[in-house]
Amino acid sequence: MKKYLDRALAFAKSEVVLCAAAVLAVLSMAAVPPDRGYLDYVDWDTLALLFSLMAVSKGLQGQGVFDALGAALLGRLSTTRQMLLVLTFLPFFVSMLVTNDVSLITFVPFGLVVLEMAGCERLAIPLVVLQTAAANLGSMLTPMGNPQNLYLYNRSGMAFGSFCLLLAPYAAASAAGIALLALVPKSEKMHAEVKPEQQGSPRRIALFAALGAVCLLCIAKLLAPLAAAGLTLAVLLVVDRPLLKKLDYALLATFVAFFLFIGNMGRLPAFSAFLAGALAGREVEVAVLASQVISNVPAALLLAGYSSNWPALIVGCDLGGLGTLIASMASLISYKFFARRYPAQKGKYLLWFTLVNVGLLAVLMVLYYLIR
Repeated sequence: MKKYLDRALAFAKSEVVLCAAAVLAVLSMAAVPPDRGYLDYVDWDTLALLFSLMAVSKGLQGQGVFDALGAALLGRLSTTRQMLLVLTFLPFFVSMLVTNDVSLITFVPFGLVVLEMAGCERLAIPLVVLQTAAANLGSMLTPMGNPQNLYLYNRSGMAFGSFCLLLAPYAAASAAGIALLALVPKSEKMHAEVKPEQQGSPRRIALFAALGAVCLLCIAKLLAPLAAAGLTLAVLLVVDRPLLKKLDYALLATFVAFFLFIGNMGRLPAFSAFLAGALAGREVEVAVLASQVISNVPAALLLAGYSSNWPALIVGCDLGGLGTLIASMASLISYKFFARRYPAQKGKYLLWFTLVNVGLLAVLMVLYYLIR
């Protein structure tokens, strides 16, 4: 009995976010007993795409692609400050095109590999924290940058240019703030001349690159994510079964638990009535606060049913991605990558994450009041 209890405690310590999400989901079930409606809670497309992207990222990493890119990058940089700025702004700009979660899945593991190769793992916390903020904030500039933008953009009927102009001041201020934060860690000269230890198979690399292209088709709405996940699973079963064991299924379970909790909350009449009364004229503030508890994507889905002030909802849900760890579901991806690699530093990471996110949120809220 003690052995199983020790295992359970060890699991809870290593998967704090998953356990918290599971507790919230179970508690919400007391208010809304399970029924067929539960199946509608889960965004199966998001889970399918996340599974495929994790497989592609893990496959390319296993073939030494990140090592090779890291070595090439280190050869062009001379200081740790340059490295931090480059690694931070890669997800900032790329997230405008391929969504914040895809950007983090790609660049957080890559960034950690580069730091290890350069012997600069002391920068792991500031790097991942800044990469996460950069992906969340850079993604808000375009409709396809994150899921809540795409949903609200479609609901609002806004023109593409108008949407981008609405968010442009916040994106510009975010870039300036992130750049300043990247200057905080002491800059040192780098003398790393690293050659990748592992040479991957060109065929395997091409195969995983092709699966990555399939994921991009899903992002462009040209292919169903479930079809892509099915294809990815079939390919791995044939060519690389061991890789399937290395994927982060706990992250997928975390998303499912949050979907259940959020779905149940949305079905509580008292909760819905409270939202309807609280939203009038306070869309930005309510969206930001709601995002801290249920994350900004579900907040967008929920609040859009109670207000048609689309510009305010768009700004509020995007800024709401800052703050707590669950304010943006994409932030969980970064946390999971970091916690798996540096489990002893999870507490310090969460402290840095909170300070940076709350600080950036405060600055952007001041900007919102000035613009308004």
